[in-house]
Amino acid sequence: MRYLYNQQNKFGNCFILPNAIMQLDLSPLARLIYFYLVYIEDRKTYQCYPSYKTIGKALNIASKTTVAKYVRELEDKCLIYTEPTEVILKNGKKQN
Repeated sequence: MRYLYNQQNKFGNCFILPNAIMQLDLSPLARLIYFYLVYIEDRKTYQCYPSYKTIGKALNIASKTTVAKYVRELEDKCLIYTEPTEVILKNGKKQN
C-alpha cells in the first residue's frame, strides 16, 4: 500500500477514520456508506447532506431502498443521524 505524500499535510489527499469502526458489527455496505459519508463531510461542521440517490451513484449501489437500509443500520448503531429534507414544489406544497 502506498500513501501519497504532500508537504502541506503528512498523508496528502486522504481522510481519517476512527479505528473503532473496523471493530463494530457492521455489514460491508453499511461500512462503505459510512466511509463515503466521512469522505464527503464538511471538515469543520462534520455534516453532509447527500441524497440516497447520490450515495448510490457514488458507490455503484443501484437501489435507493438498499442505500436507505444501510443508512438505517448506521443510525441504529448511533454512528450517524439523518434529518428529513423538505422540498417546496412549484405549486407551493411541501414534500419530504
